[in-house]
Amino acid sequence: MISSNTIITALAASSVVAGAAVPQRPIPGLSNYYSDYRGSGRPYPGNETAPIPATTNGAAGPDDLLYQNLLSAEWAIYSFYQQGVEDFNASSFTSLGLPNTTYDRIQEIRNNEAGHLAIFQSQISSNSLKPGPCKYSFGITGPESFLITLTLLEIASMGFLTGLAQQATLNATKGALTAVAETETRHETWALMDIWKSNPFAGPTDTSFPYANEILNNTNQFIIPGSCPRENPEYSYPSQNLAQFTYNPKTNSSLTSGTEIEFVFTTPPPAWNDTQDYYAVFYHGLLNVSMPFDTKTNTTMIPDFELNKGLIIGIIADTPGAPTLDTVLAGPVLLVEQPTGAIKLA
Repeated sequence: MISSNTIITALAASSVVAGAAVPQRPIPGLSNYYSDYRGSGRPYPGNETAPIPATTNGAAGPDDLLYQNLLSAEWAIYSFYQQGVEDFNASSFTSLGLPNTTYDRIQEIRNNEAGHLAIFQSQISSNSLKPGPCKYSFGITGPESFLITLTLLEIASMGFLTGLAQQATLNATKGALTAVAETETRHETWALMDIWKSNPFAGPTDTSFPYANEILNNTNQFIIPGSCPRENPEYSYPSQNLAQFTYNPKTNSSLTSGTEIEFVFTTPPPAWNDTQDYYAVFYHGLLNVSMPFDTKTNTTMIPDFELNKGLIIGIIADTPGAPTLDTVLAGPVLLVEQPTGAIKLA
């Protein structure tokens, strides 16, 4: 009989093979593969890109839809890091004056994200399809823009995981999402300290946002149209098909707490009613603050939050506080307040 130690040793040994292909399928938590693998080859399961069909009939698991949405988002995040590993090398980052460990850390984060793929696949029941990756375009023009996008993706991940935890049915799912969010926080902390030379602390809590699918839907901007496997379910589902907007970075405003911000619609705006009041609803920490939104100038004020750190998430609603999903009309926009100035680099 093969002992558990033998199995664990065999799984761990898979991390030192020369390429990404491994004889076993390493299990997160039982193998160092998702930390220690190095190389530009695609780590498992990133090297197996076909959707995995359901193998049994029956009702979907209580959190299958949640994990299908999350797996689809994770394919984009993993692919971003895989592209960075393939496109750059250690000197790409040391030439910017960054530590000589930067490329190594990026490979390790790529491995962590591959581990997330494996975890999310394992949490979808055999009665439901496991989505495969699309093809993506992240608009990366060099190592600097890669690092900026890295910072935005990591803090966005923390934001949508707080929302998914509020959607989850099973306590085990809520715990798993919290554990994954903690890993994303480690990634962001490393970026703030090593890349941006910034204090990583952002007050007593990070930002909690209740409508996770609205953030997930933003990742569709990276998908090359028509590139997703035809078997994949709609993503994100359900989608509100909200109007999308960003912010105008070319402004004298510092885009921090207590300053004016102009929203720039990237899709047709909602049909405004001249007799209706509209609100920009901002989430920061555990707070939710509504500000008047001027539909003529597309401007509002960022609330006077106590710290210009962490993440502010903004949406447009027809009701103060956006208490229900159907009151949200547009958004969201992510205002990254940390490191100082990164908000205006995007």
